[in-house]
Amino acid sequence: RSDRGFLITGLASAFLLAGVVSFYASANPDGLERVAADQGIDEKAEEHGAADSPLADYGVGDIANARLSGGLAGVIGVSATVVVGTGVFWVVRRRREDDRGGPARSDHENA
Repeated sequence: RSDRGFLITGLASAFLLAGVVSFYASANPDGLERVAADQGIDEKAEEHGAADSPLADYGVGDIANARLSGGLAGVIGVSATVVVGTGVFWVVRRRREDDRGGPARSDHENA
């Protein structure tokens, strides 16, 4: 049985949540930000090294529309995660193939 449908559904869901549902996220501070503001901790905050990066603060820097910027940043983040995860999976699979002297087999195929 192929897991392709499951993977495609998972990817589609991730892109939908990151790109569309994020439009409806609240602009109000989350719980941690609210506690930091209530306790005065946020006044002591300093800029971090990635503050000038293109995807800082959950948005794309050159896009003025906050909802569009956040949705696009989410899609870019999901895409980057998929690419890196696929790369790691590919490297691990290749190492298993090299260790076994051939294509990697799943555990149920070896039994």
